[in-house]
Amino acid sequence: MTKKIVFVDVDGTLVTDDGLVPASAKTAIIKARNNGHQVYLCTGRSKPELYDSILSIGFDGIIGAGGGYIEVDDEIIYHKKVANEDVVHMVDFFHEKNLDFYLESNGGLFASENLEAHLDSLVYGDVENDPIAREKKANNPHPFMTSLTYGETNLYRTDVNKACFLENKNVPFEEIKNEFSGKFEVLHCTVPIFGDDSGELMVPDIHKATAIEFLLAHIGAEKNTTIGIGDGMNDAEMLTYCETGIAMGNAKEELKLLADEVTKSVEEDGLYASFLKHGLL
Repeated sequence: MTKKIVFVDVDGTLVTDDGLVPASAKTAIIKARNNGHQVYLCTGRSKPELYDSILSIGFDGIIGAGGGYIEVDDEIIYHKKVANEDVVHMVDFFHEKNLDFYLESNGGLFASENLEAHLDSLVYGDVENDPIAREKKANNPHPFMTSLTYGETNLYRTDVNKACFLENKNVPFEEIKNEFSGKFEVLHCTVPIFGDDSGELMVPDIHKATAIEFLLAHIGAEKNTTIGIGDGMNDAEMLTYCETGIAMGNAKEELKLLADEVTKSVEEDGLYASFLKHGLL
């Protein structure tokens, strides 16, 4: 049997909205690799957002930052960062428009001044006035919340992979997209609680498919062995590039139209179902 190379998105594909990896997904990845197939993470997340609960499953490598970072067998083979002047531009714009955001680098996730309070309200509830929300934050913190660095006084960093901003209903998504035309790819964010007009600023002309192509050349593998699985529009290029593109049942409808097939949702063990269907287990 031909050995496959599988590229797996994280949010909404490998992990649920609460940040947990279903046991079936762990089993599928471990069994597939034991059977000689290769499995790579292919995510918009930067390295600090790939927690031990994810990496401990075991992968052959990582495509991170939406294609801006590639690691194979613990070796970094590609890393594209945002130009310093573009970091200044977006930080100043976000502050001017009162957009809460965080910068992603391999050294950490660096939060804007008001991001923590904004995220607290989205993730836990009214932390100031609701004891249940306070208890949840204190005793059951979301791993993403604890991965952020708060209180950074200088956000003009020189090691930025990309940035994410939360929705501000007073600032239309198209305004943000127009502001950074030619400088960044501005994509809708794949984290639902961030809001419909939340987004990500990516280095132009880099996406998951360009990274997969680079990785395949590095390891000497053929495109016709590839499977891509995802749920968000930042997976569009991956699904159309790979020999088989699979959209999760919880995927955006536009992505389902681009995919070769649609599996079950992440909560319904969709990853396991896909691995089983394609003979990886």
